[in-house]
This record gives sequence, C-alpha cells and structure tokens, in this order.
Amino acid sequence: MSVEIREIAIPEIGPDDTLMQVAAVGVCGSDLHQWAGVHSWPVNYPVTLGHEFAGVLVKTGVNVTGFKEGDRVCSETAAIIDANSPMTRIGKYNLDPNRKGFGYGTHGAMTHYVKVPARCLHRVPDTLPLRLAALTEPCCVAFSAVVSNVNILPGDRVAVLGPGPIGLLCGAIARLRGAEVAVVGLPQDKVRLDLAKELGCTALFNEQLKDWSLSRDGLGCDGVVDAAGVSATLRTAIDIVRPAGWISKVGWGRDPLGFSIDPLVQKNVTLQGSFSHTWAIWERVLHLLDTKAIDVSKIVGGSWSLEHWHDAFETMHSGKIAKAVLEVQPELAA
Repeated sequence: MSVEIREIAIPEIGPDDTLMQVAAVGVCGSDLHQWAGVHSWPVNYPVTLGHEFAGVLVKTGVNVTGFKEGDRVCSETAAIIDANSPMTRIGKYNLDPNRKGFGYGTHGAMTHYVKVPARCLHRVPDTLPLRLAALTEPCCVAFSAVVSNVNILPGDRVAVLGPGPIGLLCGAIARLRGAEVAVVGLPQDKVRLDLAKELGCTALFNEQLKDWSLSRDGLGCDGVVDAAGVSATLRTAIDIVRPAGWISKVGWGRDPLGFSIDPLVQKNVTLQGSFSHTWAIWERVLHLLDTKAIDVSKIVGGSWSLEHWHDAFETMHSGKIAKAVLEVQPELAA
C-alpha cells in the first residue's frame, strides 16, 4: 500500500456539481485502514483519501440552486448513487448497492479542491468553525448507530466496545438519550478512555466489563454498540447483552467470526447493522454540534497541515489521540 502527496488538477465540475475549497478534513479509521492495507472494502485506485470535510464553495454548476459561491458547507459521503435505485427512491440512498463514497470509490477531500454533487451539501452555521464541521460525518455515523437504528430509553445500560472516534461519539450520543454508558477498551486505550469520561461515560477495561454489565440485575446490558475494528468483539457483545436486548454493529472487521452465534438466538437478541446516514440526520447533527450538545472538540487531539499528513496518521494510529484533523486552509478552518 502506498499513500503519498501528489500534484493533481483542480476537478472539472458538471451541471449538478459544486467545487469546494477544502478548509479541513478529518482522519477516519477507514483512512488508516486503507493506508495500512487492512481494509475490507473495494477501493478504486488511485484515489484521493478523505470523506470527513468542510469548506467554502468557489464554483457551482449551471443546474445548482440553493447554494452559491462563498457558502460555508460540509458534505455527505455518498458521492455516487443511482437515482433510480429502489433504496434511493425511498430516501435510503445510503443503502443503494451502487453507492460509492468519497475517499475510496471516488476522489475525496485530502486536497485543496474537491468536486461535490450539490445534493450532498449542507450549510454550516456561522457560529460553527469549519474545522469542527468537518467532523459532522462521524457524528452522523454515531447518531445512526444509537438513535436511528435502535431504541434507547432513559436509564438503559449501554456498553460501547471500542474507544475510537466512532465509539466515543456513540457513547456521547447515547448519553444524550439518557442511557448509562460504559466505553470499553484495552490498557493501551487509556488516553481515549479518559476522553470517554470527559464525555460523561464510564471508562472500563475489557476485564471489568462483565461485572459492570451484570451489576444491575445479573442479566446484562440493555444494548451493546460494537464500534471496534475487529470481528471478535461481536462475541463479547453477544455474551454481555441481556435477553431481548440489542446489538448495534457499526465497526468493520474483515476476519471470519469463528464462533457460534447460537446465544444470539437463545437470548432473542436483535443484531442491527448500522451504515452511513441520510440528509435528515445531517441537519439534526449540525444543530447539535452548533449548540455544543455534542462537543466534538473533546475528541480532537491535534491539527496538522496537509503536507504533514503522515504525522497525523501516525499519531492517530498510535492511539496517542482519538482524532486528527488536517487543516488544508487554516484561515478558513478556524
């Protein structure tokens, strides 16, 4: 696998597209997976990385209405969809089998200018810095996992497996729903587990999880969010969830399971996959970010220039921080 800085041409836009000058772009765990060559999804090489981004429009196509040059915007990830897909036609374009996202299916935003279909855009409130608006996308992933796809009631006990950015945001949003939340990791995850505490969650190491899950009535957690990047955590989720509980699986893992899922049947557990997001989720999450109901700044461990992308990747991959941000245009990102 090779990731490097290259000179590329400014994209040509079509009638339904816009050209965005990128202010900031977040580094996602999937960027790290592609960088390390351990991803489990097809990639359209060569491709520019980056799917968490915000910036300013510098050009709009002739068919674009509702947006103009100078608008502060962020973008959804569904760069290519089939408008006639049955899933698209019912508003679930995130589940269109032909969907291709920025940063793997088409060129992403770790660059100065990116072509974005106007349908992907959302206005960023004037009071929300673009460096934080760039992280709307992972917040929307977490919102889908713990709001759109499962039903959390106040007082529910929810365990989040994996203290990466998505796991931390799942914990924060589950707390907004009134749940008692534990974020679970390994000793080397201490920095990220400390962030979980700042977000109002209990921080646990793996060996503490069973006692916590059983401490209320001995039956286990009401729900488990599997936000880890390995397949084996699903077994842990099945072990600790209570009968008639739910598991929301948002983390990717390329390895075979290698264990029986009979307990899932025996306990009548709902296993829910959670992928991507839709327009309405973005609008709601942007409001939550602007009002600091979700304080995404807590998970940002540092900002780097585009030229220093490797330092950002290495620092995030090491676990020293939860989230790295590349400030492509610092004067816009602030």
